[in-house]
Amino acid sequence: MTAAALRLRLAEIASRPPNADPVFGDEIISALSKPPTPAAVLVPVVLGHEPGILLTKRTSHLSAHAGQVSFPGGRIDPEDSGPEAAALREAHEEIGLRPEAVEVLGRLTDHITGTGYRITPILSVIPPALTYALSVHEVESIFELPMRVLLDPDAPRRQRQHVKGVWREYWVWPHPDHFIWGATAAILVQLAQRLREHTV
Repeated sequence: MTAAALRLRLAEIASRPPNADPVFGDEIISALSKPPTPAAVLVPVVLGHEPGILLTKRTSHLSAHAGQVSFPGGRIDPEDSGPEAAALREAHEEIGLRPEAVEVLGRLTDHITGTGYRITPILSVIPPALTYALSVHEVESIFELPMRVLLDPDAPRRQRQHVKGVWREYWVWPHPDHFIWGATAAILVQLAQRLREHTV
């Protein structure tokens, strides 16, 4: 698939309103005790020779989700005009991605995590070979998950883990160097499913 064809497919997906009901993460066992905190992540598709999804690995000293793979993003602050503004601000703060280099296409369905966040994924495209400036406090590295892996229906797998007396299941995406799971993996599954449902 060419970069131009991929962009058209992504734009078609983004043009359709996301589901009103959010997706609940697999780690949620019972109802949350309080309303989830609004957050947003940027889902940047790099339209290079081999397109891919840009992901980050968080530093190991963070108080939450240390060392995990994630999209650029975070809480929606009061001064943010909405999820899109929050995702762009966080991406700039975390990896130095300039907002003017990002073409925002639209939103995917919100994802509610067991840690109490309601994440709005912001689907976007960015050009290849950008220069990034990683926040030494927040981001250890950046990498791409190839689009060919995302479009492979056999690529994601369900994994089980016994935690505090309870079996939990979650999505995991294959990568030679990184463990992609949790909310990030679930959002990637949502995008992959929607890409396979739509044709241009």
